[in-house]
Amino acid sequence: MKRIGSALIGIALALANGASIADVVAVVSVKSPLTALSKSQVVDIFLGKENHFPSGTRAVPVDQAEGLAIRDEFYDKVAGKTAAQIKAYWSKIIFTGRGQPPPTVSGDIEMKKRLTENAAAIGYIDRGMVDDSVRVVF
Repeated sequence: MKRIGSALIGIALALANGASIADVVAVVSVKSPLTALSKSQVVDIFLGKENHFPSGTRAVPVDQAEGLAIRDEFYDKVAGKTAAQIKAYWSKIIFTGRGQPPPTVSGDIEMKKRLTENAAAIGYIDRGMVDDSVRVVF
């Protein structure tokens, strides 16, 4: 009986932890003509490998601040990289003079504000924060 109770507690904790993980989505302003991107296109934009959308218009990635769970979830989901791997990647790019990481914002609300100010910007937020000011592109 004690084993069953422990197992149920473990399952409940696992479900609770899973529920706290954000469903992160890449978004642009509704003013942007962009409607969809592939996973690889999103990765290339956020890692500075591509600075234009498929249409040829300039892409301006906006990142969430280091240490935020949504940032870790985004890079894990989209690029398959940990926070430490992303930090190491940008350290190398900066050191070799090949680029700079995207500017950062402090959270989903500031991200949406930044996107509405610039139709060329692309960012990511929790799916639950999507409203009529942004469009999900991945």
